[in-house]
Amino acid sequence: MASLFGVLCTFMMVFLATTDTSVEGAREFRVGDHLGWHEPDSNNTAFYTQWAARNRFQVGDSLVFEYQNDSVLVVEKWDYFHCDSSDPIIAFDNGNSTLTLERSGFFYFVSGDDDHCQNGQKLIVEVMSPHPIYSSPPSISIPPEGSSAMAPSLSSHGLRLSASMVLGSVFMALLATFVIVFLSAP
Repeated sequence: MASLFGVLCTFMMVFLATTDTSVEGAREFRVGDHLGWHEPDSNNTAFYTQWAARNRFQVGDSLVFEYQNDSVLVVEKWDYFHCDSSDPIIAFDNGNSTLTLERSGFFYFVSGDDDHCQNGQKLIVEVMSPHPIYSSPPSISIPPEGSSAMAPSLSSHGLRLSASMVLGSVFMALLATFVIVFLSAP
C-alpha cells in the first residue's frame, strides 16, 4: 500500500511539473527604456510611438516614467493630438512616477511642457483586454452539393491539444487504474 501511495505521489509530481499552468504576472515598463521620459531628438520624433509598438500592455501592468525638469500628464485623446496640457486627467511632476494600467483601452500621455509635446514627447499606450481562456467551438459548414471540398482538419479550426491536457488525461487514467487495483486487492 505504501508503494502504491509513492507511485501516485510520483505521478502527481510529474504531472504538476510538466503542466503549462504558469500565470504571467503584471509587468513594469520603464517608459523610453533606459533613456526615460524626455524630449526626443528632432530626427526621432516617433521615438515613443516606436517604443509603445515594441511592447504589449495588459491590464495590471504599470508604466514607470523617470524624468527631470518636466512632468507627465494623462490626457484625453483630443488633448493628446493637440498637445493641450491645460486640463489633464492626472498630472505627475515628482521625477519618478508610476501609473498602473487598470483597464483596457487607450491611455494618452503628454509632457507638461507644450514645446516638448509638439516635438514628440507624447505617448499612446493600448492596453489589451483580457481574453477568455475558452472560446466556443467554430461552426462547421456543409459544402454545397457537388462540391469536392475536403473535410476540414481539426488543426485548421484551432482545436489543438496542449501538453497539459494530454498529460492530465494520462495521469487521470493511471490514477483510476491504481485506485481500481488498490480497491480490488485483498
